[in-house]
Amino acid sequence: MDLIIGTYLNLVLIIFIYMAFWFAISLLAKRNDVADIAWGIGFLVCALYVYLFLGDTFGRSLLVLFLIAAWAFRLSLHILLRNKGKKEDPRYAQWRKDWGRWFLPRTFFQVFILQGALMLVVVLPAVVAILFGGEIGWLDYVGVLVWVIGFIFETVGDYQLSQFIKDPANKGKVLKTGLWQFTRHPNYFGEVTMWWGIWIIALSAPFAWLTVIGPVTITFLILFVSGIPLLENRKKGDPAFEEYKKHTSLFFPLPPKP
Repeated sequence: MDLIIGTYLNLVLIIFIYMAFWFAISLLAKRNDVADIAWGIGFLVCALYVYLFLGDTFGRSLLVLFLIAAWAFRLSLHILLRNKGKKEDPRYAQWRKDWGRWFLPRTFFQVFILQGALMLVVVLPAVVAILFGGEIGWLDYVGVLVWVIGFIFETVGDYQLSQFIKDPANKGKVLKTGLWQFTRHPNYFGEVTMWWGIWIIALSAPFAWLTVIGPVTITFLILFVSGIPLLENRKKGDPAFEEYKKHTSLFFPLPPKP
């Protein structure tokens, strides 16, 4: 336990510096949605630190580092390409107006530092898995299978949505084909599933049961705070979306209702 606490004290400092760096970038770019790009890579920063300086270099440690890297690069690249050439995300743009003269301190603490704090909670299973390492066993295979399912849902879901949006003929319409016919948020389902997969892999490490706070936190945030509720509220009242809701599961993939 002392090793975990010591590792986390170092990670707190590293992520504070990391998020302060991105805060500076946001000021130069005049857009706070760069925080979304920083999110994925921040997890990789945590994983790399533990792997290079504290963990094993083979087996479970290398496996988890690879999974975090694959997820982080894909997500951050996806967000970067999605935002390229567009105005600042409406959420951040609205906060810019609402916060007025408190814009700078609230941006630093409420956007970047808060995100860094949440990152340190969610990444806990990965940190413990890399820190203690060990040979790959049957739990790791189960965790990888769960992670792959989540990765497919998030990657394919994001791709299908981006292709749908690119077509001018779809303006004002709702995507309800592909994975989107089984759940209204396949990418969010995938995100949550991947972190539960990482937690299953971590279960072979000491004190791993404590790390359940990681996947529980990301599940709670996506289901009840900053993920699904924001998107659902944005579409509320749209006749096409309200009809879509009647036939399609909110989160878990299920056959469409007749």
